[in-house]
Amino acid sequence: MSEKPDVTVVVAVYNTMPYLTECLDSLVGQSIGLDRLEVVAVDDGSTDGSGEELDRFAERYPGTVKVIHQANSGGPAAPSNRALDVATGRFVYFVGSDDRLGEEALERMVAYADEHESDVVVGKMVGTNGRYVHQKLYVKNDPDLGLFRSSLPFTLANTKLFRRELVENHRLRFPEDLPVGSDQPFTIEACVRARKISVLSDYTFYYAVKRGDASNITYRADHLSRLRCTAAIMKHAASLVEAGPDRDALFKRHFTWELAKLVQDDFPALDAGTRREVCAGIAALADEYLTDELRNSLDVKRRVRLSLAQAGAVDELVTAITDEATHGAPPFRLEDGRAFARYPGFRDDATGLPDRNHELIGEAVPGRLAQGTELVAAEWDQADDDLYLVLTVRVGVLGDTDSLTVRLAARAMPKSADGPGARRLPPEYELPPLAGDFTRSETEDGRATELRGRIPVQPVRTKAGVRVYVDVAGSAYEIPVRADGTAMPLARRWGRTVPYRASVNVNSKGRLVLTTAPLWETRTSVFKRLRSKISRSKRK
Repeated sequence: MSEKPDVTVVVAVYNTMPYLTECLDSLVGQSIGLDRLEVVAVDDGSTDGSGEELDRFAERYPGTVKVIHQANSGGPAAPSNRALDVATGRFVYFVGSDDRLGEEALERMVAYADEHESDVVVGKMVGTNGRYVHQKLYVKNDPDLGLFRSSLPFTLANTKLFRRELVENHRLRFPEDLPVGSDQPFTIEACVRARKISVLSDYTFYYAVKRGDASNITYRADHLSRLRCTAAIMKHAASLVEAGPDRDALFKRHFTWELAKLVQDDFPALDAGTRREVCAGIAALADEYLTDELRNSLDVKRRVRLSLAQAGAVDELVTAITDEATHGAPPFRLEDGRAFARYPGFRDDATGLPDRNHELIGEAVPGRLAQGTELVAAEWDQADDDLYLVLTVRVGVLGDTDSLTVRLAARAMPKSADGPGARRLPPEYELPPLAGDFTRSETEDGRATELRGRIPVQPVRTKAGVRVYVDVAGSAYEIPVRADGTAMPLARRWGRTVPYRASVNVNSKGRLVLTTAPLWETRTSVFKRLRSKISRSKRK
């Protein structure tokens, strides 16, 4: 090895066998070469053989792999700091001891940093074994990325290449009193102080592994520990970034992820005292950092839950979570071109929350609308040569006649429009006309509107999906009608000059489909299928 390696890889290790072996193999197999690489691994008191595995690699790769053993510290911060104290590379890179790198990862990142004089280089990460890794940042290579005008705040792990001169000039270290998220203060300060941040998206640099027992530290911390750590992270970040749009852009991540995750489906199962503590902690952070602009930028579900916590409305928050887990998202109340999600606390004097907290603000909600739209009943209505498909459909929106713009139609659609849920339509899209004898009424449970309409069946060959069209807060949506478990009427023949056959059924995606064809075609198709079946049986 040369006197000064290009990069020091820091590995904090605690009980990560057998994943550790694959991690170390990925490091010593880097295309950058052993002479340009230094690996400093700190065993934080492992008891599963991880320490012995590190020693085995140090013996096999002397001068490249350096191992330090220490008593368990309770988290990755202390071993990472210990490694930084002895690192000698021009750059430092941090890798989780249960993760692994792509073969060319270090060579590519060091070259890019040298080419663009970058202080921080972010290489594309992916999750394995079901581990989630935010991907929005990795759209393209960018030699000069802004911290506050990009998705970087949602990618604050320390698994990046840092110029060691930056780290030492500002004496950047990991806070050892944070069992969770100790990499965030380091990463945030490094990015704030960096002359240039670059992102590389044209190669998979890092594979983040979720262990089979989900024992990664991120997955096992309790609510109050995560709350305390998040508060410390935000306090440190606030000392670096003054109040305003930049801080809002950074803290959107913490309100969207760290704090919103504290009031998910597991929140109601906490004991009453812990629930109150969590809400009080969220309230303190919201009072300090949740500006009106930041609050309005959140999706309505998170905004409502965080606002209920901030208001100390613990019972209403529990109800909001359990109701949504049981019945799905609540309906939207449509009024004067605005849409309000009817979560608990809406227009409730006890909570005192303004309507704005429950309002849909610039958010697309195709999934929620698809979830609340389903078939109630279907039947034919025939008079001579006129045939209608009469449908009753439940839609998860509410509103009076003036506020609720809704259509029911059967339209042939390209496969590109037949996604897993609803879709928001472009502004120029022309909505279908109202179905005949169209009526609507609020359901008894107050959670939906029931539509009833007659769709004329035309004597043409077609296969059309039955869809609801609804305007929500100025955006038109097309919603496939789900029909799982609903009884379908028998196929119907109609037409005297040219007889046609019409049928309505449920496709493989659980959606309602109307099919029409000349009767002779359907008979021919039946005969072909029968002959094919007979032929196959004879061959057997």
